[in-house]
Amino acid sequence: MIETGTPPSKGVWTRAFTLFFAARTVSILGDQMLIPITVTVAVLQAGYGVSGVGFALAAHTAPLAAFVILGGVLVDRLTPIRVMVAADLARVVIHATLVLSFVLGTPDLWLIITVMALSGVCTAAFQPGYASVIPRVAVDVQKANAAIRVAEALVAVAGPAAAGLILSVAPVSVVLAIDTATYALSAVFLLLMRLRIPRPESTASFRRDLVQGWHEFRSRRWLWNVIVIYMLFQVTVNGPSLTLGPSLITLDHGERTLGFVMATFGAGAVLGGLAAARFRPRYPLRAGAIAMVGGAFSLLALALHLPPPLIAAGYLLHGVAGAFWLVMFHSSVQTHIPPDVLGRVHAYDVAGSLVMRPVGQTAAGPAALWVGAAPVLFFSTAMLLVTVGLLLAAPAVRGLRNLRPGRSEIG
Repeated sequence: MIETGTPPSKGVWTRAFTLFFAARTVSILGDQMLIPITVTVAVLQAGYGVSGVGFALAAHTAPLAAFVILGGVLVDRLTPIRVMVAADLARVVIHATLVLSFVLGTPDLWLIITVMALSGVCTAAFQPGYASVIPRVAVDVQKANAAIRVAEALVAVAGPAAAGLILSVAPVSVVLAIDTATYALSAVFLLLMRLRIPRPESTASFRRDLVQGWHEFRSRRWLWNVIVIYMLFQVTVNGPSLTLGPSLITLDHGERTLGFVMATFGAGAVLGGLAAARFRPRYPLRAGAIAMVGGAFSLLALALHLPPPLIAAGYLLHGVAGAFWLVMFHSSVQTHIPPDVLGRVHAYDVAGSLVMRPVGQTAAGPAALWVGAAPVLFFSTAMLLVTVGLLLAAPAVRGLRNLRPGRSEIG
């Protein structure tokens, strides 16, 4: 049987959604083992320091932000499954190159950065398709997003812990090989979906499609309000925490502690996803913004040099907050945006959300060397609260209503 792109009338767990769920889960398993724990450990063991970690992580994020808009156009023109499978297969080749480089010795930092950058380009093609498929295979988009978020969080518990355990007894190349295999398996699951999404009949140029996506994005005040505010969040909060958090935990407490802390973050995300599946607030972005306050505790735990159990508790709350916000936001996007432009609009969302993260990731190391890690983390804590305040102060954001399952902004 070949399933169409029209959401079926039964529950979330259709054949197509189940295969899509499996593809997403196995792909995230590899990602969670790779970023940030394996990249962090590999760069530190190679002697490139905290700044090298920041450059390596930013090398993946920057191309993702730069090329995701083009990926969104490709998804809407060629259909999402085709683009996602091609991206997965390309990542198999790219990551296999990194595996080989570690098998043969210690690669130069420029090679690690190059591989991470190419992987980011592939992710830029994959991500808009991911967002476009969900409303085509599930009536209750919020529950579908919550189910995927819970799976991602469970994998985030297993992934870092497994990576830390493997790294303690085996070389980095083993973890990288597992990561490479997950992309191949993801491509297989996507092909097995046999999801028939008709290609658009429009003969508009690539540039016109790009411009149309921008107009659709710009016309929704609530969406670009969130993205502009989130750009501030990325450069002042998320970017620094992604660089300094794993680096400080590794240097102060070791790789196993890093794996444990990242696993507690994943456990928190499980709880946040489950809460999002059950709780359907009338104003989802308002509720999600309030939940984001929970992310402050992990930053404070690091800044105050608290013992590992308290750092883990902070990351647990961070996981709850982040998962709840992401389900509320992604569900809002997928239910308020027409399906035929969702890939492009989501791409503008991703680009705006991520474009400033590499700046924060790259600047965090030098800033910590200049003024110390604690002041940087205290500053990030304050800016997190500022971000929440700005989201709640924007009328279009706090006033956006939740749509009932099976409905969209266009009916």
